[in-house]
Amino acid sequence: MNESPVSHDELNQAGHKYDFAAIQKKWLPVWDEMKPFATSDSTDRRPRKYVLDMFPYPSGDLHMGHAEAFGFGDIVARYWRQQGFNVLHPIGWDSFGLPAENAAIKRGVDPSGWTYENIAQQKNSFRTYAPSFDWDRELHTSDPEYYRWTQWLFLQLYKKGLAYRKDSAVNWCPFDQTVLANEQVVDGRCERCGNLVTKKKLNQWYFRITDYADRLIDDLKQLEGAWPTKVLSMQRNWVGRSTGADVDFTIEGRDGVVPVYTTRPDTLYGVTFMVVAADSELAAELVTDAPAETQSAFAEYLDRVKGESDIDRLSTDREKTGVFLERYAVNPINGERIPIWASDYVLADYGHGAIMAVPAHDQRDLDFARAFDLPVRVVVDTNQPVTGAIPVLIDGELPDDLPPTDPKVTGEALVGPGRLINSGPFNSLSKNAAIAKVTEALTSSGFGRGAKNYRLRDWLISRQRYWGTPIPIIHCDKCGEVPVPEDQLPIKLPSAEGLDLQPKGTSPLGAAEDWINVSCPNCDGPAQRDSDTMDTFVDSSWYYLRYLNATSDTVAFDPAEAERWAPVDQYVGGVEHAILHLLYSRFMTKVLYDLDYLTFTEPFTSLLNQGMVLMDGAKMSKSRGNLVEFASELSLYGADALRVTLAFASPPEDDIDWADVSPAGSAKFLARAWRVAQDVTSAPDVVWKKGDPALRRVTHRFLADAPGLVESFKFNVVIARLMELVNVTRKVIDTGAGPADAAVREAAEVTAVALNLFAPYTAEDMWEKLGYEPTVAKVLWRKADPTLLVEESVTCVVQVDGKVRDRLEVSPKIDSDELEKQARASAAVVRAIGDREIVNVVVRAPRVVSIATRK
Repeated sequence: MNESPVSHDELNQAGHKYDFAAIQKKWLPVWDEMKPFATSDSTDRRPRKYVLDMFPYPSGDLHMGHAEAFGFGDIVARYWRQQGFNVLHPIGWDSFGLPAENAAIKRGVDPSGWTYENIAQQKNSFRTYAPSFDWDRELHTSDPEYYRWTQWLFLQLYKKGLAYRKDSAVNWCPFDQTVLANEQVVDGRCERCGNLVTKKKLNQWYFRITDYADRLIDDLKQLEGAWPTKVLSMQRNWVGRSTGADVDFTIEGRDGVVPVYTTRPDTLYGVTFMVVAADSELAAELVTDAPAETQSAFAEYLDRVKGESDIDRLSTDREKTGVFLERYAVNPINGERIPIWASDYVLADYGHGAIMAVPAHDQRDLDFARAFDLPVRVVVDTNQPVTGAIPVLIDGELPDDLPPTDPKVTGEALVGPGRLINSGPFNSLSKNAAIAKVTEALTSSGFGRGAKNYRLRDWLISRQRYWGTPIPIIHCDKCGEVPVPEDQLPIKLPSAEGLDLQPKGTSPLGAAEDWINVSCPNCDGPAQRDSDTMDTFVDSSWYYLRYLNATSDTVAFDPAEAERWAPVDQYVGGVEHAILHLLYSRFMTKVLYDLDYLTFTEPFTSLLNQGMVLMDGAKMSKSRGNLVEFASELSLYGADALRVTLAFASPPEDDIDWADVSPAGSAKFLARAWRVAQDVTSAPDVVWKKGDPALRRVTHRFLADAPGLVESFKFNVVIARLMELVNVTRKVIDTGAGPADAAVREAAEVTAVALNLFAPYTAEDMWEKLGYEPTVAKVLWRKADPTLLVEESVTCVVQVDGKVRDRLEVSPKIDSDELEKQARASAAVVRAIGDREIVNVVVRAPRVVSIATRK
């Protein structure tokens, strides 16, 4: 920190015994008894708003990131209450998952005990921090009362054909000994532990999220302008929809065709080889007839590929490697015979696991061709304009006097627009026209068809760990997969006592014999439960709906309640969840819509992403020695000062460096505001119109401007304007009519109501000092008096050669000619111009006149 903690003496001196600790101790029990933020009253007819913060993971106490995110969410929730809404603002814990299990293993304790101890600690910190939560709706995803309904949800997807099992090569974390979804692999490493991820073939459970790929892209139109543009782009890019064609290649000596997806069917004449994924079934099939040395080389290569992550394999700057399979395919567009290679830069689950290589126009294909000295044929000449006149071709080629563009020589693929050459009947067509014509020709000849492809893969939900929701499927040798009857839910986790939770590649639940061995619900024969647990993103994909009926033992959520409250009006959380959590929640919402449980298709109407809280420019961590502990800052400065500091530091989406902010300064501001309420001597029923007109104009300008600033998340500007109001009020108190001025009471009351957004303890105490009953959180925002918003005069800045020379008080309705005349007549301006010539005058009435001169 670059400042020393604020002392109680400083606050007492600044604010007549402003003691944040005493104020917190005073109001917490009052709020606990009042429950001012409960939303269970079914007779409440106010319009509704649903404000939700991404719920925390219980790994120790709250941290500064929590303080920021939940502070921002609380500003929004409190604001909408002031605007007359019945606001649902719940809290819960995302309490299943690997971190808790690994921490419990490390400590030799039960994951359940460790988790719930952390929840208790975080809850206590939350209470002191005072977000306006409806505590009656608290939930934990590790409670059987919650995961019963996660299992119910799984069964609904299973019945709809959206949950299934298959054998596949999956991402495997050798440290955590569990599979990972593609989204949980970051730069080839496990997002949880940071270890390198490998591939492993396993039988796993999946959700068919790819069935919703188009809707996951198309429905983003509903969110434009309400979600950050960056997040919308990340969602689109992750689904990764592209349009092109499936082209049917035949392989010599093999029956049937191999469909190859391409976004560039216009480049078919430039295909000089085919590449199949080294770990695909097609590669394994084709190599069986190859010479022994080829089979041996392929087997060695395949072993190496299995240890590579998809991220590494797709990297453009890696050396290209592969094995020629001694097989040939036939290009359907021109009948050419092309060699087939196996390589790691093609993925088995992209398209159909094989690509047509066009090295002249694809950089990775070109790098591969140059590595193995394969042919490179240019079929789109980027020297040719797409519009306008078409250059004359000589034998299908451009004249020799154009710049050289041979990619095999330059090492750079030609990826820009141009016109086709070396492409038979399609020569001279532009790229887009050629794509359409070639696709049409493929379709009519039966060698292909238009197609779409996606980067998105089905959601792998199986985890080989203990601390998660058990999958409600029973495996019977006679009946196969049998869903657990819904009236037998929840399938509770067995006690961890006696189980070896150490990661070993199979679920610890498999060793819980009394739990795993059951009777088949269909035939009553011997059967076994599924021993895997679900990915915790399943738990969080629907939790926003469980808050609506958090204690119900008859439904996951009531569709009628969803109709009343959902979708979420304002969602607040970190951008690190821009793909995983948001994508899965959007998918689950669409599934529930299709099942007629919901009437909307997007879960979160508006999204606010907060930045990170750093220290000395780096992410906080114990290992770096730059950790600022939430609990210690709370003890030193109080909840209100922390909340004000975080809201005042910057716009919410920007990072905050704790070394650059001043919680001590925030505490002094709060003491100054609190003192204003202590100094008011007029009665609550005083007539405000009789007060100081200048102060009233400042007060009502704040009342008029603050709502728009809050709704655009400019919390720091609201606080700056509030500081200005407090300062102006203080000046009036210290002069003139002083504390008895009616405008002082009005300003003090407005300050208290506004501070409720940022500093609820201070606001509540001010409200009491002003003669009112608690709670200020229920007081509606006052409307500004429009007659006080009319400016009698404005300040016009007059510049000469970029320097401010005078300030004029003028009418806000002054025209440009009159304003220029007054500016030129200013004595200070005349002195600044002297004998210099005026060469330009810019007038922006009524605020600025800028005069430029020269000798």
